[in-house]
Amino acid sequence: MNPYMTYPAEIKKIIKHTDIDYTFFVEKIMEVKGGQFVQVSVPKFGEVPISISDFDDELMELTIRKVGRVTDGIFNKEIGDFLQIRGPYGNNFQSEVHFGKDLIMVTGGTGLAPVKSVINYFHRNLDKINSFKLISGFKSSQDILFKDSFKEWEKNMDICLTIDRPEEGWRGNTGFVTEHVAKLNLPNIENVSVIMVGPPPMMKFTGIELSKLGIKDEQIWVSFERKMSCGIGKCGHCKIDETYVCLEGPVFRYDKASKLID
Repeated sequence: MNPYMTYPAEIKKIIKHTDIDYTFFVEKIMEVKGGQFVQVSVPKFGEVPISISDFDDELMELTIRKVGRVTDGIFNKEIGDFLQIRGPYGNNFQSEVHFGKDLIMVTGGTGLAPVKSVINYFHRNLDKINSFKLISGFKSSQDILFKDSFKEWEKNMDICLTIDRPEEGWRGNTGFVTEHVAKLNLPNIENVSVIMVGPPPMMKFTGIELSKLGIKDEQIWVSFERKMSCGIGKCGHCKIDETYVCLEGPVFRYDKASKLID
């Protein structure tokens, strides 16, 4: 079997979040788990690794930022067109690890996409955790993803949606996610689980703030989905020291992830 073989998935729906961030709903042609990623290719353009933002029995959501040649080709697609997909690759966020815990998620920008399915899982199964807190930061109100989802989550979950700086007309939270992490009131530190995903500086300084609160690295999980490349450990582009992120990750516990210096 050719490991680079792709399969066509029809685009059923497209949601435009910002000028450069779209979610493509494609037919679900494979079994996937939250935190995994797929390779999406467009003939004559190339291929790109994309994390799976959500899925159900029929559809799979791919939230994509327009940043180059391949994503330009994807953004030229319309409903009814096909994307060539292979995968899924990588490990996943194991929901059962957080059962009975005080779960905190911290995301920065598009780092929300890889954990959207996990948030939705616990949104439907709040009885499986003790409490839930999401701190999600964006540069500005114009950069916010999944606005309709936030409205649903806020109905029965503790949500802190923040933008970096005050702006006219914005009446929500402001400041970096690290500022809001520092304000957390955690009476039972030993029962806390954390998932954080975002740009490297955001994860580094969030980790520092969590440590100040007494949370151990063993209680934190992160995703290095940004490091994905070929997905099968052949190109070496995702390798950090002796670790192939595509084979061992992209989800790591922080006691290992903090030692993977990129």
